Amino acid sequence: MVLGHSHATSGALAWSGAAVALPVTVLTYPVVQEGTGHLGIVELLLGTFLTAGAALLPDADHPKSSIAHVLGPVSYVLCKIIAKLSGGHRKGTHSLLFVAVAFCATWAGVHWLGRPFALALVFFLLALAVRALHLGPGGDGVRAWGTVVVLAVCGTFVMDHWLADKPSFLPFVVALGALTHILGDCLTDRGCRLFWPLDFRVRLPIIDRTGNKIETWVISPLFVLGTLALLWYAITRQP
Repeated sequence: MVLGHSHATSGALAWSGAAVALPVTVLTYPVVQEGTGHLGIVELLLGTFLTAGAALLPDADHPKSSIAHVLGPVSYVLCKIIAKLSGGHRKGTHSLLFVAVAFCATWAGVHWLGRPFALALVFFLLALAVRALHLGPGGDGVRAWGTVVVLAVCGTFVMDHWLADKPSFLPFVVALGALTHILGDCLTDRGCRLFWPLDFRVRLPIIDRTGNKIETWVISPLFVLGTLALLWYAITRQP
């Protein structure tokens, strides 16, 4: 597998790039936006962390992935169930169908369930980001996932003050994160069943071995630097 921190940093880079390149009507589709045509600074920064977390969602089909241990036994059991339902690793959750379902489910949750759903999703995605970006202790014990929970809860309480009742950019965040993950896995030799349930793998094997020093010490830091540069540009162009 591509490492969790690489997926997370690529998701953050994808969000910051989208925030610069795309109009707000795309980032918040299908909600009609009025006003400046730009996301606010809070949405830009929050979207970075949430997309980093969402970039781990497709690996919910793997009981040894970062997402499986983010909330301890609870997330592990859920990932075991998802792995069975999706047919195993890099199948159902590594497809364009999953991206579409994730987008629609998030939009429905935000639209029909409102703020409680949005805050629960923010908590979960922040927890994934904390885990993947190594902002807490490593390992799978209570100390590791307990720290993740505490940090995610604190972040959610902070965001509760700034977040809109129905944050319209959340569906885009979830879909973009998932899509970034899947495209990254398509760069490995195993590829992904992008058009699942069709038994056809899309692959462009330019990554021969994951977890090497180049990925850890060159690619991921470049993703971070690129994200910071794009966010700085997006923030400084605010009206």
